[in-house]
Amino acid sequence: MRAAVVGLDTPYPIGTLLPAVFQEDPVAMRWTGALDEVLAPAVSTLDCLAAYTDPMLAPGDFVRWLAGWLGTVLDENWPLDRQRAAVAHSVLLHRLRGTAEGLRTLVELVTGGEVELAESGGVSWSTVPNTPLPGEAVPRLSVRVTLPRSASVDVTALEELIAAEKPAHVPHGLEVVER
Repeated sequence: MRAAVVGLDTPYPIGTLLPAVFQEDPVAMRWTGALDEVLAPAVSTLDCLAAYTDPMLAPGDFVRWLAGWLGTVLDENWPLDRQRAAVAHSVLLHRLRGTAEGLRTLVELVTGGEVELAESGGVSWSTVPNTPLPGEAVPRLSVRVTLPRSASVDVTALEELIAAEKPAHVPHGLEVVER
């Protein structure tokens, strides 16, 4: 990923750490200068580590690596700002996974549009056996995405994303409209 950068200086030259007798030796100074050139990208990366782990500041190729580190799958066709937002929201999305709010947030990130969800789910508890379940008898999920004008989305990929994120036994419908 990171490579040698021509002309990148190190703030910590190795030659200055040597005893004075070696600092006067031109061969020793050229040798340590070569080490400085090789080590400068690593030192620079370590000095800027906070920027590398911030998805809004990291270099583009590092954002994709960071996404893999966090277990987030990015679409290579997304613009870099959308990829950065997806990585920045990774922890929140993992925490909300399996909930309506998590699905809504994910679809909003992927499409850049407004998302409305209608679901039949419900939750309750009872001390009496065979108590009727809350909500409708047949579970369902309806997703409506309103996109800004001139925006486009791959509906097939969005269908696959919703199918992967929702409970497997719940059928869903998807409607994509333009504002």
